[in-house]
Amino acid sequence: MKLTIAVALLFISYNVTAQITIVKLDKNTLPKLIKYTGHVIDAVKFIDGDGEHLLITTETGITKSKGDEDFRSAALYAYHYKVNGSEFKLTWQTYDFVNDCPVDLEASYVPNTFAITDLNKDGKAEIWLMYRTVCHGDVSPGEMKVIMHEADKKYAMRGTSKAKISATDYMGGKYTFDPAFISGPEPFRQYAERLWKKNLME
Repeated sequence: MKLTIAVALLFISYNVTAQITIVKLDKNTLPKLIKYTGHVIDAVKFIDGDGEHLLITTETGITKSKGDEDFRSAALYAYHYKVNGSEFKLTWQTYDFVNDCPVDLEASYVPNTFAITDLNKDGKAEIWLMYRTVCHGDVSPGEMKVIMHEADKKYAMRGTSKAKISATDYMGGKYTFDPAFISGPEPFRQYAERLWKKNLME
């Protein structure tokens, strides 16, 4: 009996601490049932303690606003699907945008920041997205966000990039954590802060 319990506990411990399995995909290997807007930036399938998942990030790029060619727009999306055999259930979606901008604009993911982790080692994947949204005609900071999802919980870090406005002066770079980040595990905030500092400059 004691041996059975010990084996069961060992199995549970292994499942909790086992690495998350991640497989990269591209738009040509995505299931035909999956619909999305924009151009695929990242696409992965992964398995964690909650089962199999599909995650896609996309950007529309710059498009002309309807009715006025002097204004332009851009948007980005992220789609999370729970996979059950051949069935795909959309469980959450991220959408952000810049609309009707007459000057320089951007709505794009920061390169090489998309990640899937298990920092608190609970067997549930943490999905990290970082992006900028900008509409300005001068040298100034743009809005920047780090969004993280763990299962059905969302964490957000919001602020601005840092811009050099003269030979010696800089502007921006500050951020705030939402309540979920503040009350969540310390490794989440540490990872987010490292991500922010590494990609701070405009």
